[in-house]
Amino acid sequence: MSTIFGKILRGEIPSDRVYEDDQCIAFRDINPGAPTHILVIPRKEIPRLDAMDEADEPLIGHLMRVATLVARKEGLEGFRVVVNNGAAAGQTVFHLHLHVIGGRPLSWPPG
Repeated sequence: MSTIFGKILRGEIPSDRVYEDDQCIAFRDINPGAPTHILVIPRKEIPRLDAMDEADEPLIGHLMRVATLVARKEGLEGFRVVVNNGAAAGQTVFHLHLHVIGGRPLSWPPG
């Protein structure tokens, strides 16, 4: 895993972890876009959402469940879960990750 997320997973770069299990970790974004901005990343290296395969479906469901758990733990009534797929969508780290964003009113449409 050559991305910054790989370094975080290996403990080479510190992170403010709010959740961890055998499939993923969740930590506070160092450049938050809202008062609460947590990233949920799988331990398995999947570069983009469209790079997942059928065998990854349970993992993706687990990541969504963890997103809900951390939002609840943070006391968020309303929140947004965002996955950017590719540079044109704003993905800057090519290791699949979910953004859990909340703590303020979120406008629509995003971006």
